Amino acid sequence: MLTTDNNSLGGWLAIIDCSAQNSQLIARQIRKNHVYCELCPHTTPLAKLMERQPKGLILAGEAAGAYADADCSVPVLRINFDATIDASAVVLKSNGGRLYTLELPTGMVATQQCQQILHDFAADICGCTPEWTMSNFIKAAVAEIKEKVGSERVLCALSGGVDSSVAAALVQRAIGEQLTCVFVNHGFMRQGEPEQVSATFSARMGANFVPIDASERFLSKLTGVSDPEQKRKLIGEEFIRVFEEEARRYGQARYLVQGTLYPDVIESGTASAGVIKSHHNVGGLPEHMELDLIEPLRQLYKDEVRELGIELGLPAALVWRQPFPGPGLAIRTVGEITRERVQLVRRADAIVVEEIEKAGLAQAIWQYFAIITDTKSVGMMNDKRNYGYVVAIRAVDSKDAMTANWVRLPYEVLDRISSRIMNEVKQISRVVYDISSKPPATICWE
Repeated sequence: MLTTDNNSLGGWLAIIDCSAQNSQLIARQIRKNHVYCELCPHTTPLAKLMERQPKGLILAGEAAGAYADADCSVPVLRINFDATIDASAVVLKSNGGRLYTLELPTGMVATQQCQQILHDFAADICGCTPEWTMSNFIKAAVAEIKEKVGSERVLCALSGGVDSSVAAALVQRAIGEQLTCVFVNHGFMRQGEPEQVSATFSARMGANFVPIDASERFLSKLTGVSDPEQKRKLIGEEFIRVFEEEARRYGQARYLVQGTLYPDVIESGTASAGVIKSHHNVGGLPEHMELDLIEPLRQLYKDEVRELGIELGLPAALVWRQPFPGPGLAIRTVGEITRERVQLVRRADAIVVEEIEKAGLAQAIWQYFAIITDTKSVGMMNDKRNYGYVVAIRAVDSKDAMTANWVRLPYEVLDRISSRIMNEVKQISRVVYDISSKPPATICWE
């Protein structure tokens, strides 16, 4: 959404993306220095890239060689990765002219030493100033939204989660009463969540908050569907169709606000990286849409969105709530979608949340939830055979959702969760704990 062509926020760096995971880590380190950077596919023509006036280029990986050989008017940093390099010998080297090189051990990107080297390149060599702050972002975004929207009416796809809530607050600051927030309950929310979202935002927005119960509509679309990519795309398209119908009721609504983040875009597939999963608000969008999108958070990582939410004055409890995917429990129901299986995972998930909150761990864990698998196992219930579903518990720690480590939950907490799920949700016969980190696993199973 926000353009960077005019270098109004202290200048920006282009990262030529040839190695998705390392490129992401490099971008995060640069932004920690309050310098804006952006991943650009390695297929981007140099002339087209230079039209946007970056103050420097960073080449991540061997496939970026063509850029290193090009006659470039800005400093170029080429980063090579080699597991055999001694970390104590890592320094920024100049090849003469505007070309610099950095040889890094593979796992060293996310270190303070690497962050300092990237700071020196951005500030001392490229002349970027540390103006990429959420306060400055708000000023620039509000001005751009006002100019884009004019006097048009705007709808916001509000789920009640962090991303859509922050996007709504930002757009509301720009256009005020021209914004109507629409909350679509697709039937895959957590226990008690539709009621909570409606109570919170009807109090904040009054008549400009419109709740819609479309649970039966979405369930009918997904009943019997088992492929995770198909689930995401069906949900993404159906969301758009509901918003289009709502827009027609207003007559003049032209724009739809979404809380799309940078990781959503990257994971949905780029010219440099394959699809990890099609986020419903990116890869799941239908080809033809009646509404034009406004995505003011599209260039932000999760931690930046939380910082932005605090800057906008949103309650800390909302800003720091655990992430919840747009498709909801549909992608925490592995395999075929049925009403019964969604209800089972909802009840199991509520127990996970309740026990982790009781243990005082909620603020220390990025995300924690239950998944109902498509596996069944033999168990015992009242001295009788119980052939029920296997539920997996997932708890991870992360900063931006691009990488995540599994959390070492205390055994006594896991014991309480397991016992309660198997005693209270009769159709579940076994509980397992997921100890996979991202990468190579993803946070959600689908």
